[in-house]
Amino acid sequence: MQPRDSIRVASVPSGHVYIRHLDPLPGTAQGIPGVVRLPDPDPDSPDNPATGKWWPPVMLSAEWIDANAESFDVFHIHFGFDALDPRDLQEVVTALRRHGKPLIYTVHDLRNPHHESPAAHDAHLNVLIPGADALITLTEGAAAEIERRWGRRPHVIAHPHVVELDTMADYARRPRATGAPYRVGVHVKSLRASMEPLPVIRALLEVAREDGGMVVQVNGHCDVLQPDGARYDAELAQFLDREAGSAELELHVHDFLPDDQLWEYLAGLDLSVLPYRFGTHSGWLEACRDLGTAVAAPDCGFYADQGPVFSYSHSEDGLDAESLKAAVRAARHAGPPRPLEPRVRAEQRAGIASRHAELYAGLLQRSGVLQ
Repeated sequence: MQPRDSIRVASVPSGHVYIRHLDPLPGTAQGIPGVVRLPDPDPDSPDNPATGKWWPPVMLSAEWIDANAESFDVFHIHFGFDALDPRDLQEVVTALRRHGKPLIYTVHDLRNPHHESPAAHDAHLNVLIPGADALITLTEGAAAEIERRWGRRPHVIAHPHVVELDTMADYARRPRATGAPYRVGVHVKSLRASMEPLPVIRALLEVAREDGGMVVQVNGHCDVLQPDGARYDAELAQFLDREAGSAELELHVHDFLPDDQLWEYLAGLDLSVLPYRFGTHSGWLEACRDLGTAVAAPDCGFYADQGPVFSYSHSEDGLDAESLKAAVRAARHAGPPRPLEPRVRAEQRAGIASRHAELYAGLLQRSGVLQ
């Protein structure tokens, strides 16, 4: 066995905000094993680290593992395997076994939000969940579903903050607007298969017209809402264009928002409605929690396990519009939630980092790599 100053993790990916926030804040890592995550190789030049682009993940191949096995101690898959054939994914698992490298898989999604059918993602899960040496997921509900379907109980480790802590502190100091209409947001961005925003927006407009003091703000990307867009949704775009002249709907069409503009937009909402008909977990929900924006979330996933939300019924069978209206009224009656304190998120992050480091170290100790 070899003592080692730090554990080298081949993380797929490494540069995503969720993975970055699995690491401890400076000065808070005393008493836990050090963790170093390999940078994402550049997909266009795999011998060089990426400078922000990580997809498609170069590490997800048996060839990369065979060539780089001496550079990492454990392999941790989060996401990015959507386009892989399950047989290629099995070759990744087999290559890791060949080199004696533990595999950890964090089950973020039990249903891929980009796929109309669950079949392709299920085929991936049927490789990764039985093949991993350890499993992590974000909520108790997802853990129970994994245990029911595959007979394995994952470690449950919560989602860390999404917004940077100093930015959270800045927004927490800002006074919330008073006297303005109650602002309910629906973000249609680049439409995923999991999203069905039109029935949700129709129901929200009904509430706004009954209420008289509420506005529905819809933000969408140009590729969905402009006729020359690659994912143009004519029915949704034409409905929004017709309604945008009313007092109840405010439409914003734009391209991808950088983080500072995205946080400004989310913080300006009283309630953000997730228009999903299937799903599992949500980083968007976590960003809203960081900024003190209430969330209305469907009951089709495990969103309510992540944190306080106003639940409504929405699934592939359709939307229960009355439940959504009730959720909006309940959110308005409850008033604005307090944003999570940066101190609380920092303490949570320290715990998350510790649990990951201890899990890595435990796997390596069992394999005889670490003392």
